[in-house]
Amino acid sequence: MQYGIFLAVMMKYLSRTGVVCLALLLLESCSVLRSKRSAPSDAPEKPAAAVGGGHYINSTVPAVTIATNGVLADSIVEFAKCLVGVRYKFGSATPEQGFDCSGFISYVFNHFQIRVPRTSIAFTNAGSPVTLGASRRGDLILFTGTDTTGWKVGHMGIITQNDHGAVEFIHSASGKSVGVIISPMSDYFKKRLVKVIRVFQQ
Repeated sequence: MQYGIFLAVMMKYLSRTGVVCLALLLLESCSVLRSKRSAPSDAPEKPAAAVGGGHYINSTVPAVTIATNGVLADSIVEFAKCLVGVRYKFGSATPEQGFDCSGFISYVFNHFQIRVPRTSIAFTNAGSPVTLGASRRGDLILFTGTDTTGWKVGHMGIITQNDHGAVEFIHSASGKSVGVIISPMSDYFKKRLVKVIRVFQQ
Protein backbone atom coordinates (compact mmCIF):
# COMPACT_ATOMS: atom_id res chain seq x y z
CA MET A 1 0.00 0.00 0.00
CA GLN A 2 2.77 2.41 0.97
CA TYR A 3 4.69 1.41 -2.14
CA GLY A 4 1.67 2.29 -4.28
CA ILE A 5 1.38 5.74 -2.68
CA PHE A 6 5.10 6.35 -3.13
CA LEU A 7 4.88 5.38 -6.80
CA ALA A 8 1.92 7.69 -7.38
CA VAL A 9 3.73 10.61 -5.74
CA MET A 10 6.85 9.97 -7.85
CA MET A 11 4.86 9.80 -11.07
CA LYS A 12 3.15 13.09 -10.21
CA TYR A 13 6.54 14.70 -9.43
CA LEU A 14 8.15 13.42 -12.61
CA SER A 15 5.25 14.66 -14.70
CA ARG A 16 5.64 18.15 -13.20
CA THR A 17 9.42 18.24 -13.64
CA GLY A 18 9.01 16.89 -17.14
CA VAL A 19 6.71 19.80 -17.99
CA VAL A 20 9.20 22.23 -16.46
CA CYS A 21 12.09 20.72 -18.42
CA LEU A 22 10.08 20.81 -21.63
CA ALA A 23 9.22 24.46 -20.99
CA LEU A 24 12.87 25.28 -20.36
CA LEU A 25 13.92 23.55 -23.58
CA LEU A 26 11.31 25.48 -25.56
CA LEU A 27 12.43 28.78 -24.07
CA GLU A 28 16.06 28.00 -24.86
CA SER A 29 15.30 27.09 -28.47
CA CYS A 30 13.27 30.30 -28.92
CA SER A 31 16.18 32.30 -27.54
CA VAL A 32 18.58 30.67 -30.00
CA LEU A 33 16.24 31.34 -32.90
CA ARG A 34 15.87 35.00 -31.89
CA SER A 35 19.63 35.46 -31.67
CA LYS A 36 20.10 33.88 -35.10
CA ARG A 37 17.46 36.17 -36.58
CA SER A 38 18.96 39.28 -34.98
CA ALA A 39 22.58 38.51 -35.92
CA PRO A 40 23.23 38.95 -39.67
CA SER A 41 25.56 35.95 -39.83
CA ASP A 42 25.28 35.82 -43.62
CA ALA A 43 26.33 39.48 -44.03
CA PRO A 44 29.47 39.81 -46.17
CA GLU A 45 32.69 40.46 -44.31
CA LYS A 46 34.95 43.31 -45.29
CA PRO A 47 37.93 42.13 -47.34
CA ALA A 48 41.31 42.27 -45.62
CA ALA A 49 42.35 45.28 -47.71
CA ALA A 50 39.50 47.36 -46.37
CA VAL A 51 41.09 47.17 -42.93
CA GLY A 52 44.65 47.55 -44.16
CA GLY A 53 45.64 44.00 -45.17
CA GLY A 54 45.74 44.48 -48.92
CA HIS A 55 45.35 40.81 -49.90
CA TYR A 56 41.68 40.42 -50.84
CA ILE A 57 41.10 37.81 -53.56
CA ASN A 58 37.82 37.08 -55.30
CA SER A 59 38.35 33.57 -56.65
CA THR A 60 35.61 34.02 -59.26
CA VAL A 61 37.67 36.67 -61.08
CA PRO A 62 40.63 35.41 -63.19
CA ALA A 63 44.13 36.63 -62.37
CA VAL A 64 45.50 39.24 -64.76
CA THR A 65 49.10 40.10 -65.65
CA ILE A 66 49.73 43.70 -66.72
CA ALA A 67 53.00 44.24 -68.62
CA THR A 68 54.04 47.86 -68.13
CA ASN A 69 56.82 47.62 -70.75
CA GLY A 70 59.24 49.89 -68.91
CA VAL A 71 56.78 52.79 -68.66
CA LEU A 72 57.23 54.84 -65.48
CA ALA A 73 54.42 55.27 -62.98
CA ASP A 74 55.06 59.04 -62.99
CA SER A 75 54.33 59.16 -66.73
CA ILE A 76 50.97 57.47 -66.17
CA VAL A 77 50.02 59.87 -63.37
CA GLU A 78 51.04 63.02 -65.25
CA PHE A 79 49.15 61.99 -68.38
CA ALA A 80 46.08 61.10 -66.29
CA LYS A 81 46.17 64.58 -64.73
CA CYS A 82 45.90 66.12 -68.22
CA LEU A 83 42.40 64.61 -68.41
CA VAL A 84 41.00 66.31 -65.32
CA GLY A 85 37.64 67.83 -66.22
CA VAL A 86 36.63 65.30 -68.88
CA ARG A 87 33.02 64.44 -68.18
CA TYR A 88 31.68 61.12 -66.90
CA LYS A 89 29.88 58.82 -69.30
CA PHE A 90 28.93 55.25 -68.49
CA GLY A 91 30.37 52.68 -70.89
CA SER A 92 32.70 55.15 -72.62
CA ALA A 93 36.49 55.20 -72.89
CA THR A 94 37.18 58.29 -75.02
CA PRO A 95 37.80 61.89 -73.92
CA GLU A 96 35.48 63.16 -76.67
CA GLN A 97 32.46 61.33 -75.23
CA GLY A 98 33.58 60.98 -71.62
CA PHE A 99 34.86 58.21 -69.35
CA ASP A 100 33.44 55.78 -66.90
CA CYS A 101 35.93 54.75 -64.20
CA SER A 102 37.50 51.79 -65.99
CA GLY A 103 37.23 53.54 -69.36
CA PHE A 104 39.44 56.28 -67.93
CA ILE A 105 41.99 53.75 -66.69
CA SER A 106 42.07 51.85 -69.97
CA TYR A 107 42.45 55.07 -71.99
CA VAL A 108 45.39 56.25 -69.87
CA PHE A 109 47.18 52.89 -70.00
CA ASN A 110 46.45 52.29 -73.69
CA HIS A 111 48.07 55.65 -74.45
CA PHE A 112 51.33 53.98 -73.40
CA GLN A 113 50.50 50.72 -75.21
CA ILE A 114 49.84 48.94 -71.92
CA ARG A 115 47.01 46.46 -72.20
CA VAL A 116 44.62 46.38 -69.25
CA PRO A 117 41.13 44.99 -68.61
CA ARG A 118 38.16 47.11 -69.68
CA THR A 119 36.03 46.58 -66.56
CA SER A 120 36.89 47.49 -62.99
CA ILE A 121 36.01 44.07 -61.56
CA ALA A 122 38.50 42.43 -63.93
CA PHE A 123 41.32 44.23 -62.04
CA THR A 124 40.45 42.39 -58.79
CA ASN A 125 43.35 39.94 -59.01
CA ALA A 126 45.75 41.99 -61.14
CA GLY A 127 49.15 43.22 -59.99
CA SER A 128 50.56 42.81 -56.50
CA PRO A 129 48.37 43.79 -53.53
CA VAL A 130 49.79 46.40 -51.15
CA THR A 131 48.35 48.11 -48.11
CA LEU A 132 46.91 51.59 -48.40
CA GLY A 133 49.65 52.90 -46.12
CA ALA A 134 52.36 51.49 -48.42
CA SER A 135 50.72 52.78 -51.61
CA ARG A 136 52.55 55.09 -53.99
CA ARG A 137 52.05 57.05 -57.21
CA GLY A 138 50.79 54.87 -60.04
CA ASP A 139 49.23 52.17 -57.88
CA LEU A 140 45.64 51.33 -58.72
CA ILE A 141 43.03 51.67 -56.01
CA LEU A 142 39.91 49.50 -56.14
CA PHE A 143 36.58 50.18 -54.48
CA THR A 144 33.18 48.58 -54.33
CA GLY A 145 30.44 50.21 -56.34
CA THR A 146 27.78 52.13 -54.44
CA ASP A 147 26.35 48.72 -53.45
CA THR A 148 28.83 47.29 -50.93
CA THR A 149 27.12 43.91 -50.50
CA GLY A 150 29.41 41.13 -51.65
CA TRP A 151 32.45 43.43 -51.80
CA LYS A 152 32.85 43.28 -55.56
CA VAL A 153 35.03 45.84 -57.29
CA GLY A 154 32.86 48.45 -58.99
CA HIS A 155 35.02 51.59 -59.05
CA MET A 156 38.72 52.40 -59.40
CA GLY A 157 41.33 55.10 -59.76
CA ILE A 158 45.07 55.79 -59.89
CA ILE A 159 46.91 56.97 -56.79
CA THR A 160 48.54 60.34 -57.43
CA GLN A 161 50.24 60.76 -54.07
CA ASN A 162 50.77 59.31 -50.61
CA ASP A 163 52.15 62.10 -48.48
CA HIS A 164 52.81 60.42 -45.13
CA GLY A 165 49.43 58.68 -45.22
CA ALA A 166 47.50 61.47 -46.96
CA VAL A 167 46.45 59.54 -50.07
CA GLU A 168 44.93 61.13 -53.16
CA PHE A 169 43.78 59.42 -56.35
CA ILE A 170 42.49 60.39 -59.78
CA HIS A 171 39.35 58.78 -61.15
CA SER A 172 36.30 59.36 -63.31
CA ALA A 173 33.48 59.89 -60.84
CA SER A 174 29.75 59.80 -61.31
CA GLY A 175 27.20 61.36 -58.97
CA LYS A 176 27.66 64.92 -57.75
CA SER A 177 31.31 65.14 -58.84
CA VAL A 178 30.88 64.22 -62.48
CA GLY A 179 34.01 63.51 -64.51
CA VAL A 180 37.74 63.10 -64.01
CA ILE A 181 38.79 64.55 -60.66
CA ILE A 182 41.47 64.08 -57.99
CA SER A 183 39.98 63.05 -54.66
CA PRO A 184 41.41 62.67 -51.16
CA MET A 185 41.02 59.35 -49.41
CA SER A 186 37.99 60.36 -47.35
CA ASP A 187 36.05 58.22 -44.86
CA TYR A 188 33.47 57.66 -47.59
CA PHE A 189 36.05 56.00 -49.83
CA LYS A 190 37.72 54.16 -46.96
CA LYS A 191 34.42 52.41 -46.28
CA ARG A 192 34.33 51.22 -49.89
CA LEU A 193 38.01 50.29 -50.22
CA VAL A 194 38.60 46.77 -51.52
CA LYS A 195 42.34 46.82 -52.18
CA VAL A 196 45.33 48.63 -53.66
CA ILE A 197 47.33 46.91 -56.38
CA ARG A 198 50.81 47.66 -57.73
CA VAL A 199 51.48 47.19 -61.43
CA PHE A 200 54.60 49.38 -61.69
CA GLN A 201 57.43 47.72 -59.79
CA GLN A 202 60.10 50.36 -60.41
